[in-house]
Amino acid sequence: MSTLLQLAVMIFTGMAFGRLAKLVKLPNVTGYLVGGLIIGPSVLNLIPADAIAHMTIISDVALGFIAFSIGNEFKISYFKRVGATPIVIAVLESLLAVLFVVAGLLIAGFELPFALVLGSIAAATAPAATIMVIKQYNARGRLTETLLSVVALDDATALIFFGICVAIANALNGGTASLGAALLSPLVEIGGALVVGFALGCLMMLPLRWFKKDGNRLSLMLGFVFAGVGLASLCGFSSLLLCMAMGAALANFSKDVEHLMRLSDQITPPIFMLFFVASGAELQLSVLPSIGLAGILYLLLRVVGKLAGAGLGAALCKAEAKIRKFLGLALVPQAGVAIGLSLVATTAVPQYGATIRAIILCATLIYEMVGPGLSKLALRKAGEIQA
Repeated sequence: MSTLLQLAVMIFTGMAFGRLAKLVKLPNVTGYLVGGLIIGPSVLNLIPADAIAHMTIISDVALGFIAFSIGNEFKISYFKRVGATPIVIAVLESLLAVLFVVAGLLIAGFELPFALVLGSIAAATAPAATIMVIKQYNARGRLTETLLSVVALDDATALIFFGICVAIANALNGGTASLGAALLSPLVEIGGALVVGFALGCLMMLPLRWFKKDGNRLSLMLGFVFAGVGLASLCGFSSLLLCMAMGAALANFSKDVEHLMRLSDQITPPIFMLFFVASGAELQLSVLPSIGLAGILYLLLRVVGKLAGAGLGAALCKAEAKIRKFLGLALVPQAGVAIGLSLVATTAVPQYGATIRAIILCATLIYEMVGPGLSKLALRKAGEIQA
């Protein structure tokens, strides 16, 4: 089957399963994932594994636009109003997820290096699924604002905790990598992504002065998002953080940002649909039997840590009751960043790599299926889903 036919099958599958999900009152993104799983290698194999491997550009573009839209929430006026609340919550929900998983694995008798590396990946969340749920239900309110900020910051906290834990695990196993070097690497990656992204956002404002038509502005936005994702790949930076910084620069210094986001909403739905159908096709049912006790502990304790950390952070910052109660539920989805870190783990700690990768792939399958529904539940309980 040609690539264009495969893309057509993916779009029609996404539309059909999105409607089915709506009928059973689940978010569209859950339908996209289930549809992708069915047409992927695990079930019907209409979209084989080698075809999915050649569609990474869809994921790159989709995540670039998702991060760009998240960046538009990072207005200086917003942080003047809420202070450090999102930062405190992001750090604590990430930290407690790591600590709960590590402690649970140690109590169950697993080795400390293995527990540290697997536990460090628990910090990561998946902003894409959360953004799709917010957009579908037109969610508005304090919980939604805080959630957008926290899932954006999670990418940074996950990189830092992973770097620290891998360095400690290597030291325990007789490795030579220093903790300082391991901590510096994610900080350089984060700092570089933010600087380059902010610079691109500022640069984008220049041609916006001369190009006023919707078609030209849409072309400009596409070009800059493509450039951001490409530069991130070239420099080894996080494309999520880079495109987020680009969106934040526009949100704070350009009067055209609202117009640009409306234009973005006109072209991104099919891109996001293809991204989630492809993500569903990548999910592997075959990994389910291989996770064992470590996988079960990871699945359960990560959620407990997210709930406890989000609640504690919100309580310390005296956030609204609905943020304390429901924010943690919306932080369950986990996908791209976690899978990427599991790949790094296969080279950083090769003796545990295969086991960690199997557990993360299985966790992704489960979290991505139930996570969007939990995000919807949290937003509905908080009264922020609009009619």
